Amino acid sequence: MASMGVFLEAKNSFGMELSVTNMAYGIEFDNVSRDEWTYLLQQFDDASIYQTWTYGSVRWGEKSLSHQVIKKNGDVIAIAQVAIKKVPFLGLGVAYIPWGPLWRKRGNSIDPENLKCSLRSLRDEYAKKRGLLLRIGPNVVEQQDNSIGNLFKEEGFSLKLSLRKYRTLMVDLTPTIEKLRKDLHQNWRRKLNQAEKKDLEIIEGHSDELYAIFLSLQSELQERKKYTPGVSYQEFREMQKDLPEPLKMKIIIAKSEGEPISAVVFSGIGDTGIFLFGATGDKGMKTSGSYLLHWLAIQLLKGSGCRWYDLGGINPGNNPGVYQFKVGMGGMDVCHIGPYEVCNSPLSSLLVRWSEGVRNFLRR
Repeated sequence: MASMGVFLEAKNSFGMELSVTNMAYGIEFDNVSRDEWTYLLQQFDDASIYQTWTYGSVRWGEKSLSHQVIKKNGDVIAIAQVAIKKVPFLGLGVAYIPWGPLWRKRGNSIDPENLKCSLRSLRDEYAKKRGLLLRIGPNVVEQQDNSIGNLFKEEGFSLKLSLRKYRTLMVDLTPTIEKLRKDLHQNWRRKLNQAEKKDLEIIEGHSDELYAIFLSLQSELQERKKYTPGVSYQEFREMQKDLPEPLKMKIIIAKSEGEPISAVVFSGIGDTGIFLFGATGDKGMKTSGSYLLHWLAIQLLKGSGCRWYDLGGINPGNNPGVYQFKVGMGGMDVCHIGPYEVCNSPLSSLLVRWSEGVRNFLRR
């Protein structure tokens, strides 16, 4: 997907302290506060909700978090939040980085050397020094030349083939609103036109009251379709309460005759908005309200400066209906390049493989 950025070849090596062509690098681990992390996070185009302090602390516990900050000539060029799970007293376990590290600084040219510096220090700290299996799910889509994937391999990481890559549809928000609407598939645009004629009441915000409305609609949807969610909606409710104001999820509710009928929940951190959840209640089935809400989300994200709208993951085989709905927005079908991992401790590797095998067995 060449339009998502030109990636340069990285050639320089990197240690804990390094000076290359008069540029001094410095690395810090676990020397940043929550407020400082929030400030730094907002400086990166590849930032997402999955690298917020709140997501990590709710998902894994604050004591499980570790943070890397890399500077070049005093300027922060890369950061990573790491979730660590270890067996008590043994020191064995896994260090996991979802949608990171962050290395595309806003306003700067894309420099894979920043990523290379981050990967090398992450490997040295967590795989070599701490003896953990380090697994990274980078927020990078596959490129034709696989230049970023090759960079991971150069730093000793291997692609974890047994884990499914994140596959999604990405809507490019750079065209005009008129062009974005024209690019909608014909049936999708027809449904949007129908929804706009329904005179639906729209409420948008980020309050817990709006999230509670989404949960009510989600409950109706789950009862109607008889499926088991793959995420904890309550966890995300706790995150929403704790997220700093600029990082809170956005919620849009559609009402008909005063009653909520549809909702979407999405995040707009960095240059990419991510659709997280959507739900249509029983009384909203014939209103096409979800089409209108996604269209409003596109406009809000574009207005806030986002370059992309990530439609939140797709699985055409297991969920063809949702896939067809998302395809109608005209996005590009892409996959993330990872996950990649590296491990210097055979015991940590054996422990992680065993625990994941047990977990998968219990799920089946």
